[in-house]
Amino acid sequence: MIHTLLFGTYTKRLSQGIYQAKFDTKSGKLFECQLFTKTKQPTYLAWANKGDLLAVKQNNKMGGIASFNAGGKEINHVLLEGAPLCHLHFDQQRQLAYGANYHKGEISVYFVNSDGSLTLSDIIKHDGNGPHPNQETAHVHFVGLTPDNVLVTCDLGSDQMITYAISSEGRLNPLDTYDSTSGAGPRHLVFHPHLPIAYLLCELNASIEILSYTGNGHFERLDIISTIPNSYQDFNATAAIRLSSDGNFLYASNRGPDSIAVYKIQDNGCLELLQLENSRGNIPRDFILSPDEKHLIVAHQDSDNITVFKRSPETGRLTVLSDDFHVPECVCLLFK
Repeated sequence: MIHTLLFGTYTKRLSQGIYQAKFDTKSGKLFECQLFTKTKQPTYLAWANKGDLLAVKQNNKMGGIASFNAGGKEINHVLLEGAPLCHLHFDQQRQLAYGANYHKGEISVYFVNSDGSLTLSDIIKHDGNGPHPNQETAHVHFVGLTPDNVLVTCDLGSDQMITYAISSEGRLNPLDTYDSTSGAGPRHLVFHPHLPIAYLLCELNASIEILSYTGNGHFERLDIISTIPNSYQDFNATAAIRLSSDGNFLYASNRGPDSIAVYKIQDNGCLELLQLENSRGNIPRDFILSPDEKHLIVAHQDSDNITVFKRSPETGRLTVLSDDFHVPECVCLLFK
């Protein structure tokens, strides 16, 4: 079956914006790469309604979010002075979009109107810091929803996850705070599909914190596992984390050794390392499972190549198929 895959990018060197290509789930091949729309710094993408696409956007010294229709035409944007966002999430139930701003340490909330346009409804600024040189101030890196529809944020700068209740007016009210290991740098979060468990990927100490989720925005730590061997002493920074839909396997990317860590998820939610696979490129910033989950596709920010792995749904293990599909400065993958 043929699917369309979108690529969010930086536009600092070669990229002109958001790209798209076809992916054949039978052969595992990518083909027909073309520019979807020309725009600046679309580093993260998310689907909204009716095929409308949300994307991070920058324009000179202004940054924020833009909405595009299915044909790639911009509907509108909301930009504020300063750095653009780094992560987006669309809330289907409330018709809201959430944005994380790393450099400004902020969360922003937008109404997604019936015509696909965006209207800013709230901004929350975080405070805090940590012991790592990259933690001089708050750095919000992730926004998402818990299984009970509470907003959860990962703040890499303050070593915290802060949860919020969301009002009908699109306003945020703090609920609870989870403190990660000092200096860990919480980056991204995924929830197990049927266990009350979440997996917190920490960028700065290359770890995954296994958390129980008891509801209403409250997390408790169960265990911590490294994404690299103890023998590895060079630079590393984790990037992306994904779960198979059956809840049996978890994947995380490392940007030092340029690898994908593969874990088997035990019945109690704990992790067993199965494989550390070379990603075949420089800086595996994002990766995604194909719609049938028989392939895993990795985007490399610095080497401008996409690697396709064959994935075994039974064992979770990866086998490389190709690493020569060119997309410049890619940092986000999203299937249509």
